[in-house]
Amino acid sequence: MKDPHSPLEGFWFSHVGWIFDVESEKERSERATNVADLENQPFYKFLQQTYIVHPAILGALLYAIGGFPYVVWGLGVRGTWGYHVTFLVNSACHIWGNQPWKTGDLSRNNWLVALVTFGEGWHNNHHAFEHSARHGLEWWQLDTTWCTIWTLQKLGLATHIKLPTDAQKKKLASNHNQIVHPVDVIPQLK
Repeated sequence: MKDPHSPLEGFWFSHVGWIFDVESEKERSERATNVADLENQPFYKFLQQTYIVHPAILGALLYAIGGFPYVVWGLGVRGTWGYHVTFLVNSACHIWGNQPWKTGDLSRNNWLVALVTFGEGWHNNHHAFEHSARHGLEWWQLDTTWCTIWTLQKLGLATHIKLPTDAQKKKLASNHNQIVHPVDVIPQLK
């Protein structure tokens, strides 16, 4: 499958530009959605139909509690931080880091991005095993998202958890696990 936010189209496109290019993203990813089962659930339909109401209520609540500074920090700064650490997975994790799995793309594992995204920075792991609930596959790869899923599983609230098998890992194991900087393939920042 093609990468819908490849850095080959430029750093800024891979960081944030792709989000404004919905039709092109659908074409590049070769499928409109992979969550059809969720789209049919009433709870998620409700969230989709009322998505603008939730931040409006939060904004009003924050203003009532602490005035405009609370709105700035609770909506503006928090939202900006959340978006940009997410976008770092699409940009930085395709440029800097190591590539322990042969995925045929530019995805990289980046420990710094993994730290600020609760484990999503183990992006080469994700590209290699896209259905895996766990991105930090080594004991030292911090993945608090996986810790949450594991806890939910132990409580019986998450089921059918998928993890890569040893055979799958062996098949995709790379001969090079060094840190790489693909500057010859990445165009200049635009």
